[in-house]
Amino acid sequence: MIRSIITGTGHYLPKGIIKNNHFFKHKFYDKKGVIIEKSNEEIIKKFQHITEIEERRYLKKNLLNSDIATIAAKRAIKNSKIYKEKIDYIISAHNYGDIHPISFQSDLMPSIAARVKNKLQIKNKKCRPYDMIFGCPGWIEGMILADQLLRSKYAKNILITSSETLSKVIDPHDKNSMIFSDGAGAAVLSGIEVDIEYEGDGIIHYDSQCNNNKELYYLTNGPSLNPNYKKSLVNIKMNGRRIYEYALTEVPNMLKNILDHVNLHLKDIKKILIHQANAKMDYAILKRLLKLYNCTSLNMDFYTKIMPMSIQKFGNSSVATIPTLLDLILQGKMPPHEIKPGDTILMTSLGAGMNINGMIYRFPKEKK
Repeated sequence: MIRSIITGTGHYLPKGIIKNNHFFKHKFYDKKGVIIEKSNEEIIKKFQHITEIEERRYLKKNLLNSDIATIAAKRAIKNSKIYKEKIDYIISAHNYGDIHPISFQSDLMPSIAARVKNKLQIKNKKCRPYDMIFGCPGWIEGMILADQLLRSKYAKNILITSSETLSKVIDPHDKNSMIFSDGAGAAVLSGIEVDIEYEGDGIIHYDSQCNNNKELYYLTNGPSLNPNYKKSLVNIKMNGRRIYEYALTEVPNMLKNILDHVNLHLKDIKKILIHQANAKMDYAILKRLLKLYNCTSLNMDFYTKIMPMSIQKFGNSSVATIPTLLDLILQGKMPPHEIKPGDTILMTSLGAGMNINGMIYRFPKEKK
């Protein structure tokens, strides 16, 4: 039996640390193009209270999205101990491609996956590059596609990268821009023949859901809120209230359905790695999920134990959030959080589309 096993992980976090006081001198506008009268100190204090974001990472101007995807990929390949020419597919999750340093326009041709392959200097012509444009859930969706290819025996080793440079597509006059950050994560997923004793290891089950009607415009692009800002016409725009309502309505139900499908209970899950976009929203999603299991009296210690949070220091790096968080835990850099052989985790994300997905993964047990 073929099981899809994570054989290596890696990530890249930019060195540029941007604290909240970086925004004290910004001029924030409302949706009508009028300067917000509240002081920036008041705006930022409320922002931090809701999101818990204290700082985020911004990339240096001389580095591109495909550059940091390649750095994370190299680390994942090294960690996997798999020769790079043995990689059959590269699936690269992102949303904006490489952002031109002068025009600030998205560059998607050639694809990011093709550029990563080039920068890794992989010569194998049968290593095929795919880009995954799926909003923030792109890395998990890439893992889902990779699992299907591995189980179908179309591949043996697949590299899934995730990278974003959102600092280059944010509107400096939009207070929502303080959420976003830069980063990259990667994993090598391998199809491994296992015997009956270990058939429950690796990717167990997953699901995706896409609501693309009115929800399509909850996250989009548009001009600056400042009518005089001409630097870029491509700026990420977010309807935070609608996304919050959608997340609380849809994500908990989908996660329970995924667990139910394979006869697992929430108590079987060691960690929940959830997309880090807004701490208040993440806590609310978990609370709704617990309610579906008739668990309503748990204190905050339980939340912080089962759901590792990185948003306070790294912000929302879109597709890179979950693989970065996973690699940090596996490297022992997120104490007291740890993942041991035999542990089962649940990963979930939501983003532009609106698209959501979730995946159950069990780390291989130590063989007897």
